[in-house]
Amino acid sequence: MRSSAAAVLRGASCCRTRCSSSSSTTALAARLTVCSRHRSTSSVTLNRRAASTPSSPSFQRSVSQSLPRRRHAADTSEPAASTTTTSSTVPETHYDLFPSTLPDGPPPKGHFPVDARALRREFLRLQARAHPDMHPAGAAKTRAEALSARINEAYKTLANPLLRAQYLLSLRGVDVANDERLKVDEPDLLMVVLEAREEIEEADTEADLESIREENEERIAKGEEALERAFREDDVEAAKREAVRMRYWVNIRESLDNWEPGKPIVLEH
Repeated sequence: MRSSAAAVLRGASCCRTRCSSSSSTTALAARLTVCSRHRSTSSVTLNRRAASTPSSPSFQRSVSQSLPRRRHAADTSEPAASTTTTSSTVPETHYDLFPSTLPDGPPPKGHFPVDARALRREFLRLQARAHPDMHPAGAAKTRAEALSARINEAYKTLANPLLRAQYLLSLRGVDVANDERLKVDEPDLLMVVLEAREEIEEADTEADLESIREENEERIAKGEEALERAFREDDVEAAKREAVRMRYWVNIRESLDNWEPGKPIVLEH
Protein backbone atom coordinates (compact mmCIF):
# COMPACT_ATOMS: atom_id res chain seq x y z
CA MET A 1 0.00 0.00 0.00
CA ARG A 2 2.69 2.52 0.99
CA SER A 3 4.71 1.73 -2.11
CA SER A 4 1.68 2.34 -4.29
CA ALA A 5 1.08 5.71 -2.67
CA ALA A 6 4.70 6.78 -3.22
CA ALA A 7 4.48 5.80 -6.86
CA VAL A 8 1.37 7.91 -7.28
CA LEU A 9 3.09 10.91 -5.66
CA ARG A 10 6.17 10.56 -7.93
CA GLY A 11 3.95 10.48 -10.98
CA ALA A 12 2.12 13.62 -9.95
CA SER A 13 5.40 15.42 -9.32
CA CYS A 14 6.70 14.44 -12.76
CA CYS A 15 3.48 15.61 -14.33
CA ARG A 16 3.77 19.03 -12.61
CA THR A 17 7.37 19.34 -13.75
CA ARG A 18 6.51 18.54 -17.37
CA CYS A 19 3.53 20.89 -17.29
CA SER A 20 5.71 23.67 -15.84
CA SER A 21 8.37 23.16 -18.54
CA SER A 22 5.73 23.11 -21.24
CA SER A 23 4.21 26.37 -19.96
CA SER A 24 7.63 28.07 -19.83
CA THR A 25 8.39 27.01 -23.40
CA THR A 26 5.03 28.29 -24.62
CA ALA A 27 5.54 31.67 -22.91
CA LEU A 28 9.04 32.08 -24.36
CA ALA A 29 7.78 31.32 -27.86
CA ALA A 30 5.06 33.90 -27.44
CA ARG A 31 7.54 36.56 -26.31
CA LEU A 32 9.80 35.81 -29.29
CA THR A 33 6.88 36.19 -31.66
CA VAL A 34 5.96 39.56 -30.13
CA CYS A 35 9.57 40.80 -30.38
CA SER A 36 9.79 39.69 -33.99
CA ARG A 37 6.58 41.56 -34.82
CA HIS A 38 7.90 44.67 -32.98
CA ARG A 39 11.14 44.65 -34.93
CA SER A 40 9.25 44.28 -38.18
CA THR A 41 6.94 47.16 -37.29
CA SER A 42 9.90 49.34 -36.19
CA SER A 43 11.70 48.62 -39.44
CA VAL A 44 8.68 49.73 -41.48
CA THR A 45 8.32 52.88 -39.39
CA LEU A 46 11.99 53.75 -39.79
CA ASN A 47 11.82 53.22 -43.53
CA ARG A 48 8.79 55.51 -43.76
CA ARG A 49 10.55 58.19 -41.69
CA ALA A 50 13.67 57.93 -43.81
CA ALA A 51 11.67 58.51 -46.96
CA SER A 52 10.14 61.70 -45.53
CA THR A 53 13.25 63.26 -43.92
CA PRO A 54 15.37 66.07 -45.58
CA SER A 55 18.12 63.58 -46.35
CA SER A 56 16.30 62.50 -49.50
CA PRO A 57 18.24 62.87 -52.79
CA SER A 58 16.01 65.67 -54.11
CA PHE A 59 16.57 67.78 -50.99
CA GLN A 60 20.31 67.16 -51.09
CA ARG A 61 20.47 68.23 -54.72
CA SER A 62 18.61 71.47 -53.96
CA VAL A 63 20.95 72.28 -51.07
CA SER A 64 24.09 71.48 -53.04
CA GLN A 65 22.89 73.72 -55.90
CA SER A 66 21.96 76.70 -53.72
CA LEU A 67 25.12 76.93 -51.58
CA PRO A 68 27.61 77.56 -54.42
CA ARG A 69 25.40 80.32 -55.78
CA ARG A 70 25.45 82.18 -52.46
CA ARG A 71 29.20 81.84 -52.18
CA HIS A 72 29.65 83.00 -55.76
CA ALA A 73 27.52 86.07 -55.21
CA ALA A 74 29.53 87.02 -52.15
CA ASP A 75 32.83 86.50 -53.98
CA THR A 76 31.86 88.66 -56.95
CA SER A 77 30.40 91.55 -54.96
CA GLU A 78 33.49 92.34 -52.87
CA PRO A 79 35.96 93.04 -55.71
CA ALA A 80 33.42 95.33 -57.39
CA ALA A 81 33.21 97.51 -54.28
CA SER A 82 37.01 97.64 -54.04
CA THR A 83 37.37 98.68 -57.69
CA THR A 84 34.84 101.47 -57.27
CA THR A 85 36.67 102.85 -54.26
CA THR A 86 40.03 102.80 -55.99
CA SER A 87 38.86 104.47 -59.16
CA SER A 88 37.03 107.24 -57.32
CA THR A 89 40.03 108.26 -55.17
CA VAL A 90 42.73 108.52 -57.85
CA PRO A 91 42.48 111.64 -60.09
CA GLU A 92 43.56 110.95 -63.65
CA THR A 93 43.75 114.54 -64.99
CA HIS A 94 43.83 118.07 -63.61
CA TYR A 95 40.12 118.30 -64.36
CA ASP A 96 39.33 115.50 -61.91
CA LEU A 97 40.56 117.65 -59.02
CA PHE A 98 37.80 120.24 -59.66
CA PRO A 99 34.56 118.25 -60.00
CA SER A 100 32.32 121.17 -59.01
CA THR A 101 33.69 123.62 -61.57
CA LEU A 102 34.53 121.09 -64.29
CA PRO A 103 32.06 118.20 -63.83
CA ASP A 104 32.29 117.09 -67.49
CA GLY A 105 36.07 116.78 -67.46
CA PRO A 106 38.33 117.79 -70.36
CA PRO A 107 37.23 118.25 -73.98
CA PRO A 108 35.68 116.84 -76.07
CA LYS A 109 33.09 115.94 -73.42
CA GLY A 110 33.81 119.06 -71.40
CA HIS A 111 34.40 122.62 -72.57
CA PHE A 112 37.67 124.40 -73.17
CA PRO A 113 36.69 127.75 -71.55
CA VAL A 114 36.40 127.64 -67.75
CA ASP A 115 34.71 129.83 -65.15
CA ALA A 116 37.78 131.47 -63.61
CA ARG A 117 35.97 132.67 -60.47
CA ALA A 118 34.35 129.31 -59.77
CA LEU A 119 37.69 127.59 -60.35
CA ARG A 120 39.35 129.96 -57.88
CA ARG A 121 36.72 129.31 -55.19
CA GLU A 122 37.03 125.55 -55.52
CA PHE A 123 40.81 125.82 -55.49
CA LEU A 124 40.73 127.69 -52.17
CA ARG A 125 38.40 125.09 -50.64
CA LEU A 126 40.64 122.25 -51.74
CA GLN A 127 43.76 123.92 -50.41
CA ALA A 128 42.10 124.61 -47.07
CA ARG A 129 41.57 120.86 -46.59
CA ALA A 130 44.83 119.65 -48.14
CA HIS A 131 47.22 122.23 -46.70
CA PRO A 132 50.14 120.43 -44.98
CA ASP A 133 49.76 122.53 -41.83
CA MET A 134 46.35 120.92 -41.29
CA HIS A 135 47.88 117.43 -40.90
CA PRO A 136 50.14 115.89 -38.23
CA ALA A 137 53.79 115.19 -38.95
CA GLY A 138 54.55 111.90 -40.63
CA ALA A 139 53.01 110.03 -43.53
CA ALA A 140 49.79 112.06 -43.44
CA LYS A 141 51.70 115.33 -43.76
CA THR A 142 53.81 113.97 -46.60
CA ARG A 143 50.70 112.92 -48.53
CA ALA A 144 49.13 116.32 -47.88
CA GLU A 145 52.21 118.08 -49.25
CA ALA A 146 52.09 116.01 -52.44
CA LEU A 147 48.37 116.62 -52.90
CA SER A 148 48.71 120.34 -52.22
CA ALA A 149 51.46 120.62 -54.83
CA ARG A 150 49.31 118.83 -57.38
CA ILE A 151 46.32 121.07 -56.66
CA ASN A 152 48.51 124.14 -57.15
CA GLU A 153 49.86 122.84 -60.44
CA ALA A 154 46.40 121.90 -61.69
CA TYR A 155 44.94 125.29 -60.81
CA LYS A 156 47.82 127.17 -62.40
CA THR A 157 47.42 125.15 -65.58
CA LEU A 158 43.64 125.33 -65.90
CA ALA A 159 43.35 129.02 -64.99
CA ASN A 160 45.66 130.02 -67.87
CA PRO A 161 44.17 129.45 -71.35
CA LEU A 162 47.60 128.97 -72.92
CA LEU A 163 48.77 126.44 -70.33
CA ARG A 164 45.36 124.75 -70.53
CA ALA A 165 45.67 124.34 -74.30
CA GLN A 166 49.23 123.07 -73.98
CA TYR A 167 48.16 120.61 -71.29
CA LEU A 168 45.28 119.23 -73.37
CA LEU A 169 47.59 118.83 -76.35
CA SER A 170 50.15 117.06 -74.15
CA LEU A 171 47.43 114.54 -73.26
CA ARG A 172 47.33 113.82 -77.00
CA GLY A 173 51.12 113.48 -77.26
CA VAL A 174 51.81 116.98 -78.66
CA ASP A 175 54.39 119.21 -76.91
CA VAL A 176 53.51 122.74 -77.97
CA ALA A 177 55.27 124.44 -75.05
CA ASN A 178 58.79 123.23 -75.92
CA ASP A 179 58.57 122.87 -79.70
CA GLU A 180 60.37 125.89 -81.11
CA ARG A 181 59.36 124.96 -84.63
CA LEU A 182 55.77 125.90 -83.94
CA LYS A 183 55.62 129.53 -85.02
CA VAL A 184 52.86 131.60 -86.57
CA ASP A 185 53.69 132.77 -90.07
CA GLU A 186 51.01 135.47 -90.12
CA PRO A 187 52.24 139.03 -90.85
CA ASP A 188 48.98 140.57 -89.66
CA LEU A 189 49.21 138.86 -86.28
CA LEU A 190 52.82 139.93 -85.80
CA MET A 191 51.87 143.51 -86.66
CA VAL A 192 49.15 143.47 -83.97
CA VAL A 193 51.67 142.23 -81.42
CA LEU A 194 54.20 144.97 -82.27
CA GLU A 195 51.55 147.68 -82.07
CA ALA A 196 50.38 146.41 -78.68
CA ARG A 197 53.94 146.53 -77.41
CA GLU A 198 54.37 150.16 -78.47
CA GLU A 199 51.10 151.23 -76.87
CA ILE A 200 52.00 149.59 -73.57
CA GLU A 201 55.43 151.24 -73.52
CA GLU A 202 53.95 154.67 -74.30
CA ALA A 203 51.25 154.48 -71.60
CA ASP A 204 51.60 156.95 -68.72
CA THR A 205 48.84 155.62 -66.44
CA GLU A 206 46.76 152.49 -65.89
CA ALA A 207 43.85 154.23 -67.60
CA ASP A 208 45.85 154.37 -70.83
CA LEU A 209 45.93 150.57 -70.86
CA GLU A 210 42.18 149.93 -70.60
CA SER A 211 41.44 149.93 -74.32
CA ILE A 212 44.45 147.70 -75.03
CA ARG A 213 43.36 145.32 -72.27
CA GLU A 214 39.79 145.07 -73.60
CA GLU A 215 40.95 144.36 -77.15
CA ASN A 216 43.37 141.72 -75.97
CA GLU A 217 40.76 139.98 -73.78
CA GLU A 218 38.51 139.80 -76.85
CA ARG A 219 41.31 138.08 -78.76
CA ILE A 220 41.77 135.58 -75.92
CA ALA A 221 38.03 134.86 -75.83
CA LYS A 222 37.96 134.24 -79.60
CA GLY A 223 41.00 132.01 -79.26
CA GLU A 224 39.25 129.96 -76.55
CA GLU A 225 36.24 129.54 -78.83
CA ALA A 226 38.50 128.36 -81.64
CA LEU A 227 40.19 125.89 -79.28
CA GLU A 228 36.78 124.71 -78.11
CA ARG A 229 35.86 123.79 -81.69
CA ALA A 230 39.24 122.22 -82.38
CA PHE A 231 39.16 119.96 -79.31
CA ARG A 232 35.49 119.09 -79.76
CA GLU A 233 36.23 117.93 -83.30
CA ASP A 234 39.52 116.36 -82.17
CA ASP A 235 41.35 118.50 -84.76
CA VAL A 236 44.87 118.41 -83.31
CA GLU A 237 46.43 120.53 -86.09
CA ALA A 238 43.89 123.33 -85.61
CA ALA A 239 44.40 123.15 -81.85
CA LYS A 240 48.17 123.48 -82.31
CA ARG A 241 47.77 126.60 -84.48
CA GLU A 242 45.39 128.23 -82.02
CA ALA A 243 47.66 127.37 -79.09
CA VAL A 244 50.56 129.17 -80.78
CA ARG A 245 48.36 132.24 -81.39
CA MET A 246 47.21 132.10 -77.80
CA ARG A 247 50.84 132.34 -76.72
CA TYR A 248 51.02 135.90 -78.11
CA TRP A 249 47.74 137.06 -76.55
CA VAL A 250 48.64 135.66 -73.13
CA ASN A 251 52.04 137.37 -73.27
CA ILE A 252 50.32 140.70 -73.93
CA ARG A 253 48.00 140.08 -70.96
CA GLU A 254 50.95 139.38 -68.67
CA SER A 255 52.72 142.52 -69.88
CA LEU A 256 49.62 144.54 -69.04
CA ASP A 257 49.34 142.96 -65.59
CA ASN A 258 53.01 143.67 -64.83
CA TRP A 259 53.09 147.18 -66.29
CA GLU A 260 55.01 149.91 -64.52
CA PRO A 261 55.74 153.45 -65.81
CA GLY A 262 58.97 153.46 -67.79
CA LYS A 263 59.46 149.69 -67.55
CA PRO A 264 60.49 148.13 -70.90
CA ILE A 265 58.10 145.61 -72.41
CA VAL A 266 59.34 142.20 -73.54
CA LEU A 267 56.86 140.08 -75.47
CA GLU A 268 58.02 136.48 -75.61
CA HIS A 269 56.82 134.19 -78.36
